[in-house]
Amino acid sequence: MPPVLPTISRAGALFRLHLAAILFGSTALFGEAVHVGPVAIVFGRTVFAVLALSLVAAWARSAPWRGLAPRGIATLCVLGAMLALHWVTFFMAVQYGGVALATLGFASFPVFVALLEAVILRSRPPARDVLVLLLVTAGMVLITPRFSLADAGTAGLLWGILSGAIYAAIAVLNRYRSPGAGSAQSCWWQCLAACIAIAPFSAGALDGLSARDWLLLALLGAVCTGLAYTIFLQALDTVKAQTVAVVISMEPVYAIVLAWFAFGAVPGPHVVLGGALIIGAVLLASLSPARPHAV
Repeated sequence: MPPVLPTISRAGALFRLHLAAILFGSTALFGEAVHVGPVAIVFGRTVFAVLALSLVAAWARSAPWRGLAPRGIATLCVLGAMLALHWVTFFMAVQYGGVALATLGFASFPVFVALLEAVILRSRPPARDVLVLLLVTAGMVLITPRFSLADAGTAGLLWGILSGAIYAAIAVLNRYRSPGAGSAQSCWWQCLAACIAIAPFSAGALDGLSARDWLLLALLGAVCTGLAYTIFLQALDTVKAQTVAVVISMEPVYAIVLAWFAFGAVPGPHVVLGGALIIGAVLLASLSPARPHAV
């Protein structure tokens, strides 16, 4: 992979995070548009992501394994397997609850990041972070259809929350990935590991797909996975995981807007109010000055 670039500024990292959030949010639309199961979608997206990243590596004349120790590769592969599980649970959420509830369930992501960082660092989160988590939690409560497991919307929301919990673990653990792994390099290994992990469950899953579905999977893999996850990892090198978590919580907002234009899915008042609380949390985390020691 290309040499590791100089650390980007905090403003540049936040721009990359919001771009990644838009691309991540658009993945829910693919879950609606491609008529196959979650496992098939994940397998297809990882195949195309690995192909796209491999072409970039070949163009740069730099092997993805260059400079990595076996232990570092093993760590990235574990993260990739977790990524596959995250994606499967996310598309389960889309199938049960639709774009809005799936992505808003995923917005629980920063809550789990804060809990994990508090455990790892053995520290109490500052008051601002607590306020951010309360805003996100309140937004989650508002968009819950009804507190019953028999309700498909609630089931979709719970799948989304599980997806967010898994992704929080990935984000925090990525902070401790091999120091020799660049963003694109790390993305290549994690996507490859995700592809291998999901492959045994994907036999025949992509049979009979139309040309349109193949095109959608290619876009999902190359742009919304390879590109989005690479710039996400670039930002994670500069901004602390808690800020990353809350900015990525913009994903449901972008997804709902995109679904509104693509499918005419107009969100209800509770969803709008819950989304407004999440936006407030994102702005609070994004615009507040970083502490000098934060990374």
